[in-house]
Amino acid sequence: MEASSTELEGVWFLQPRRHGDERGWFQETWSAATLSAIGIEETFCQDNESMSAEPGTVRGLHFQADPSAQGKLVRVVSGSVLDVAVDLRTSSTQFGQHVTRRLTASGGEQLWVPTGFAHGFQTLEPNTIVAYKVTTPYDPTAERVLRFDDPALGIEWAMARDKATVNDRDGSAPLLSELVTADGVFA
Repeated sequence: MEASSTELEGVWFLQPRRHGDERGWFQETWSAATLSAIGIEETFCQDNESMSAEPGTVRGLHFQADPSAQGKLVRVVSGSVLDVAVDLRTSSTQFGQHVTRRLTASGGEQLWVPTGFAHGFQTLEPNTIVAYKVTTPYDPTAERVLRFDDPALGIEWAMARDKATVNDRDGSAPLLSELVTADGVFA
């Protein structure tokens, strides 16, 4: 597995090696040793999976507030997505900045999104399945949503909002300026 850093400190793009023959291919989808070599010493506690029927479906931008913040290792099992991570570390010089990567089932790419980041994606194909490992269990009291189309973030989604499928919660989520309190805590 090859790992390359992204524009945001702590977010990594991972490219598993596929070994193929006439039967198809094999790839390693997770390796503690590979992650450890780039400084990621996380323990995963849960695997999640979502299926989105329509291209243009947006899920996110989701995160959990401390002390239940989650790191996520994201990959696509079927189809493809534009995957997005937004830096929400209020002490970071990159606060509010984002990184996007296309993740595909055919390529096997992955994105490591550490704690302190919001995560979301937009599907690019019908019946897209996204799987991700998380470092902390789901905690409904810590769950937060950042509006995916917040103009302050400047994310260029693959499909415009009027062509996207977005649920009510994600579509009416607070803007970044509405989430952060004066003491740097997320409301």
